[in-house]
Amino acid sequence: MSYTAKEKIEQIFQQQKDFFSKGKTRDVAFRKQALTKLKESLLAHKEPLYTAMAEDLGRDKALVDMGEIGEVVSEIDFALAHLDEWCSEKQVETPQILAPSTCSYQHEAYGVSYIIGPFNYPVALALGPIVGAIAGGNTAIIKPSEQVPHTAKVIEDIVSTVFDDNYLAVVQGAREENTLLLSLPFDFIFFTGSPNVGRVVMEAAAKHLTPVVLELGGKTPFLVLPDADLDQVTQQLMFGKYTNSGQTCVAPDYVLIPSSLKTALVDRLTQAIREQLPDIHSTGKVVSQRQVEHLLELLKQTRGHVEIGGQADPVNRYLQATVVSDVQWDDSLMQEELFGPVLPIVNYEEVDQVVQEINRRHPNPLAFYVFTKDTATGKKVISAVPSGDAQVNGTLTHFFSPYLPFGGVGGSGMGEYHGFFSFQAFTHRKSIRIVE
Repeated sequence: MSYTAKEKIEQIFQQQKDFFSKGKTRDVAFRKQALTKLKESLLAHKEPLYTAMAEDLGRDKALVDMGEIGEVVSEIDFALAHLDEWCSEKQVETPQILAPSTCSYQHEAYGVSYIIGPFNYPVALALGPIVGAIAGGNTAIIKPSEQVPHTAKVIEDIVSTVFDDNYLAVVQGAREENTLLLSLPFDFIFFTGSPNVGRVVMEAAAKHLTPVVLELGGKTPFLVLPDADLDQVTQQLMFGKYTNSGQTCVAPDYVLIPSSLKTALVDRLTQAIREQLPDIHSTGKVVSQRQVEHLLELLKQTRGHVEIGGQADPVNRYLQATVVSDVQWDDSLMQEELFGPVLPIVNYEEVDQVVQEINRRHPNPLAFYVFTKDTATGKKVISAVPSGDAQVNGTLTHFFSPYLPFGGVGGSGMGEYHGFFSFQAFTHRKSIRIVE
């Protein structure tokens, strides 16, 4: 796949600046029409997406339907149902010092936005933010991840089929193209990816004082309390950890288990893996040969015990679902977000102590999962660990609610989106006072 030329990128940016200045994108009817067009084009490209994502990530149709296409369609439908309300001017009380006058605020589009998509859910995490950009009245340039070239091309087709470059455009490229784009004076930047690249994005944005949303990641803890249902724990680990070969930003990165329950959980997990994910091809593809080799090196260095898995086909980007028990906090597997189908299990004795260790060693994870039969205790524990999001007795699925804000804090990101929060992310709340 060829990358977009420098001159073309600069031309698209200027065209979008000019188009936004004409005010057409601020018309609510125009925004609704654009959202409808995006939905229709996305659904029309289902088959090419199935083929592309199978090639890039070994993704099956069911996961594409649920985690990619379905997520974007849900966001579009929610925005269409609520856009009139979101765009309406909101009256607020007028303090006595400002009387006589009326006070209100309204959401105003930023302008030309830049959306940088990741490889792991390339459709949902590129086109999902586009819903917010459109709903907010912006134009947008989207750069899909170069690590999933087949899917990136289909994303370009989805957008270019129904939109002109001066409104919504897809730019293909890697580091060089991204560096050029980040040098341009965008009005808003939305980035999903690693904390290291997030720092680069934020530094570039600072030169133009451009507002940003950063959706990053981190080592998401999965804490099992002594009274947890281990069958439920096993089911949620199988779903949360091994979906998409562990390449989900809110996937459980490691398990914390009372020492007395470790053997029982390991037995359940290994049995479930043998039955549901029996070979190295079962979890789908890891994004690159380099990442497979990196995970294998971490497994080679670990002082934990590999209970199951560890087999790989790096050239074809496959890594078997793996469980490693008796892992210590300073182990090779506990130093960075794994982003692959490798699950370390750490034993603990006291809940309060393990909460302190999470906050000290891996602060501000993107998500935090606690499993217990006592909901009140679960809520108390999740309130003790600052995180982007949290669940009691569940994993991943909070991402799919348009009623919940999704986003990180500290090292896991800044800002949030989904539903109204996407509209809010891509707009400025403008205060208005009218003197009577």
